[in-house]
Amino acid sequence: MTDGRAERVARWIRPEVRRLSAYHVPDPGSAIKLDAMENPYRWPETLVDAWLERLRQVSLNRYPDPAARALRRRLGEAMDMPPGMDILLGNGSDELIQMLILAVAEPGRTVLAPEPTFVMYRMLAEIIGLRYVGVPLGEGFALDLPAMHEAIEREQPALVFLAYPNNPTGNLFDTEAMRAVIEAAPGIVVVDEAYAAFARDSFVDALAEYDNLLLLRTLSKTGLAGLRLGMLIGAPEWLAEIDKTRLPYNINVLTQVSAEFALEHRAVLDEQTAAIRRDRGLLFEALAALPGIEPFPSEANFILFRLPAGRADAIHRGLLERGVLIKNLNGAGGALADCLRVTVGTPEENRAFLEALQSCLA
Repeated sequence: MTDGRAERVARWIRPEVRRLSAYHVPDPGSAIKLDAMENPYRWPETLVDAWLERLRQVSLNRYPDPAARALRRRLGEAMDMPPGMDILLGNGSDELIQMLILAVAEPGRTVLAPEPTFVMYRMLAEIIGLRYVGVPLGEGFALDLPAMHEAIEREQPALVFLAYPNNPTGNLFDTEAMRAVIEAAPGIVVVDEAYAAFARDSFVDALAEYDNLLLLRTLSKTGLAGLRLGMLIGAPEWLAEIDKTRLPYNINVLTQVSAEFALEHRAVLDEQTAAIRRDRGLLFEALAALPGIEPFPSEANFILFRLPAGRADAIHRGLLERGVLIKNLNGAGGALADCLRVTVGTPEENRAFLEALQSCLA
């Protein structure tokens, strides 16, 4: 970069943006990809053929329904949404998180979340120019309720994000602690249930109880990551205002038609998520049996585990050299020091990962 261009960048790009690093997605190459919490299963060929036939009927020369009305109706039915609630759709949950922050953005306002958690809460808040406050989790990655209360009282946050189950730790926070946070928060509380398909609990029924509660969901973890479809669920009064930050036609026609088709065949997705939940238990037991490995219980489709001190980076490299890509969280430090995170794959992928890990530990 020339000196003149560097000066222009420094002058016109906000310092908050220049200090950030872009969200990095590594190229897996030919490695087994167990780093991104994806469903590892494809659709049966007969279902793929029926889906392609449906796509042939799509008019690509026309804009999609900007409100995605048919898809929203089907999603509401699939989630057994409480009466009086509505859905706002986004290009993945990330866009909805951005829309939420844009809707409340004013100088001096704060976004708050317990940490470690999903990195996009902090990243998007700082890009948009809001103050972000992370409250460290307690023992066993539990909510530290006194610390959350103190931070809420001090910061008066416009937005509080609670990932349930939490990413990257995989655990469900205590229900009563969650409710205490919702009741204490002066602004909006967003419960992010990206991994709801793999968890034993949800706050969807609580939407009618709290006038400041919204729910995030996604289809990315249940086999439709390539569609990039996220859902914000809550009272129409909130959604109508947040919708004003949405770019027109944000859900393309292929995504709308494909998601409707997938929901018509929801039994296939349910079978796949049931298999992932079963294999999660087997993978956890196998990790727990390895010397020096501490896996943490998970209600998601991944498992966080801690390695002997100082070995995480080398073992992560060793796994990649053996053809397996997982997520290295050691660089985050703090409670995630010496930790890696593995997505639950197919039984064959899980076996390959475990064999590679045992080789690295030897």
